[in-house]
Amino acid sequence: MLTTEDNQLLTRVAPGTPMGELMRQYWVPALLSSELPDCDSDPVRLMLLGEKLVAFRDTSGRVGLLRHLCPHRGAPLFLGRNEENGFRCVYHGWKFDVTGKCVDMPNEPPESDFKKKVKPAGYPCVEKGGVVWAYLGPRTEPPPLPALEALDTPQEERMILPLMVNCNWLQVVEGGLDTVHVSFLHAGHIRPEDAPPGSFLEHITRDRTLRYKVCDTDYGYICGAYRPVDDDHYYWRIAQFLFPFYAMVPTGVLGAKVETLMTVPLDDHHTMQYAILQKGTGTYIAPGQTVGLLLDQTPLLPNSTDWLGRFRSTKNAENDYLIDREAQRRGDSFTGITGFVHEDVAMTEQMGPILDRSIEHLGTTDMAVIRLRRRLIGATKALAENGTTPPGVDDPSVYQQRAGGVVLPKDADWMDATEELRRAGVSHPELDLTISGGA
Repeated sequence: MLTTEDNQLLTRVAPGTPMGELMRQYWVPALLSSELPDCDSDPVRLMLLGEKLVAFRDTSGRVGLLRHLCPHRGAPLFLGRNEENGFRCVYHGWKFDVTGKCVDMPNEPPESDFKKKVKPAGYPCVEKGGVVWAYLGPRTEPPPLPALEALDTPQEERMILPLMVNCNWLQVVEGGLDTVHVSFLHAGHIRPEDAPPGSFLEHITRDRTLRYKVCDTDYGYICGAYRPVDDDHYYWRIAQFLFPFYAMVPTGVLGAKVETLMTVPLDDHHTMQYAILQKGTGTYIAPGQTVGLLLDQTPLLPNSTDWLGRFRSTKNAENDYLIDREAQRRGDSFTGITGFVHEDVAMTEQMGPILDRSIEHLGTTDMAVIRLRRRLIGATKALAENGTTPPGVDDPSVYQQRAGGVVLPKDADWMDATEELRRAGVSHPELDLTISGGA
């Protein structure tokens, strides 16, 4: 369990909070490039790390991210005009470029240099991998972007699946790294004899408990969860946590899957999770189903212009995630909720906006969650107390990782045996993907 003080430290992300300051050391995914489809198109309201912001694409195609209130008299910039390589407040005509610099102040006399004295009202943005990235941190020269393999996937091979989750970001990350829940939440209704022989799905249903090994890394940590396959082999589920909010979960075949979960706090009570993956790396998850981790046919509500009006599922708390109690009773589903992602969301959202972690009773299979909290607390306190740069900020290459499942001899050193399979950018044609069943 966590103390109230440490729980507050981990979950609060507004400016000036320890965790908020840690996350501001990194580039942060702000929105999808497709949300600003054209030059001079409509702006987008969004929340990011507890700040209300307005995003726009200017006449030249560049993206700007402005604080939502005009620095003149606090008028709402979202209601402004996107025109001629800038965004103009309609209250008194002040105009800002994509850097947030005031470039026109028509209500001031021509000889006035007042606009040069106004502090820029925006944040640097770059686009990569179909994502608009923002830097909200203190550096004049931002650090490099993380070299996540999925970002370099060609557009025609790349898929991005966004979903807003109505709870604190830490609950969402912990859910992704809690690998033991898969045998119950997602596969509790599946019998081993119904899984393809030799598949990972058979392994996780034949033995539903796990043992763990966790190693700290220069980007976060790597976790290996293992269970016996036979007298001579273990099935290993290898997951990665990468600062500050990235996870590579062990669904799929280690060495073949290219996928990253980016779990971005909008504010303390709302999270945007982006799954970015290479098409064709979907995995067998249940009899008759072959889909990617978060691929779900549930439609989203139309995006609105509200601060929290983006990528909301039609399957949500208000309708109990469309739970089917008859399917639950028949054994067609362990939960009665269809789709991995919505099973996960139902669990994490119903914990409440911020879980009181002092009520928990953690066991041996919660090792990955415990290590996550320790790493985050350590890095956050080191930054706050000593100014220590958090892991991975200045070395994008450390993000060149993969995760997944693999069968190894019982006497193998799991780290040594998987070193090449965990390396990004390496092809492994020898891997048998036809028995990749299991989540």
